[in-house]
Amino acid sequence: MLTTTRRTWSALGAAAATALVLSACTDGEARTAPDTATSSPTPSTTTTVSSLVPDGEPADVVTGLDAPWSVVRTGDGPEALISERDSARVLELAADGSTREVGTVPGVRSGGEGGLLGLALHDGDLYVYSTADDGNRIQRFALTGNTGSYGLGDATTILGGLPSSGIHNGGRIAFGPDGMLYASVGDAGNGPDAQDRDSLAGKILRMTADGDVPAANPFPDSYVWSLGHRNVQGMGWAEDGTMFAAEFGQDTWDELNVVEKGSNHGWPEFEGTGGTGEGFVDPVQQWATSDASPSGLAVIGDTVFVANLQGEAVRAVPVAEPSQSTVWFGGDFGRIRTVLDGPDGVLWFVTNNTDGRGDPQDGDDRIVSVPLSRG
Repeated sequence: MLTTTRRTWSALGAAAATALVLSACTDGEARTAPDTATSSPTPSTTTTVSSLVPDGEPADVVTGLDAPWSVVRTGDGPEALISERDSARVLELAADGSTREVGTVPGVRSGGEGGLLGLALHDGDLYVYSTADDGNRIQRFALTGNTGSYGLGDATTILGGLPSSGIHNGGRIAFGPDGMLYASVGDAGNGPDAQDRDSLAGKILRMTADGDVPAANPFPDSYVWSLGHRNVQGMGWAEDGTMFAAEFGQDTWDELNVVEKGSNHGWPEFEGTGGTGEGFVDPVQQWATSDASPSGLAVIGDTVFVANLQGEAVRAVPVAEPSQSTVWFGGDFGRIRTVLDGPDGVLWFVTNNTDGRGDPQDGDDRIVSVPLSRG
């Protein structure tokens, strides 16, 4: 029987919060492969704010993936596109759980944390964030064919030469409610660049679908939307337009941030809270790096879901009270790379145990589906 730990805590009281953090398995510790056909989440506490919660038996959507990084659904059903970081392949997921290769993104340089990373769909085109020999880049591909026969057409690089490294490549892309494309770019291992407005490292960027700088951006002729980031890999928007971003810390605090136009989130001057007196924006929640490593993020209704790699869990954060979080599936599925809104009221989350840092079990990597209900 799979056991799921659920805890609610305030992240802003550092000493008290750390005592309540879920004790996560490290990459080297053995874990038992979950029986997704029969197990269901069993929370041990109740939240103080109503939010969506996993409520039902987790089930495999697809297994046998190779270091999946991003998943985007192509319609209202379970069909989706999947990026594999190291192979540079884009896969199409069919309703029956089978996959086929859509194509391989050319010129991808895999290694370390680089490779084929974020995907986004917009007006029938596939947007791709990947690492090339001359840096990270954002490309737009014409998506040919239809469901069951998608292919990659011609590529247009809408923004190239982004800072890259073996670490801290960012890589998440998403279209916001304003129709603009947002992209997270890591500091590429050089923290001071995150405070340099002339560098695109350590930033969240905002651009048009053609890669132009919008006139309403906070700094003239600049893609920069927010700065002072170390390595953001999760972005999403609540129904009221509030933008959330999940960020990897160095060795003390990972962060959940509310991002606004022109906001400076303090890295490398501050990690976690404490920067407001210096003109920086504090995170709305922080977690010990050993218990989180927050990657993908999805806002579903009034709840922010955050995938945790080292923490091997999914965190649920109420939009109305973002200083609280609830831990689900702690240690049950290993490293979790991303989360997304699945079809028919379910949450999808993506494991990442085959990327060289995890402990793969039979069937890894996988996409798992679990029903959501009101908690």
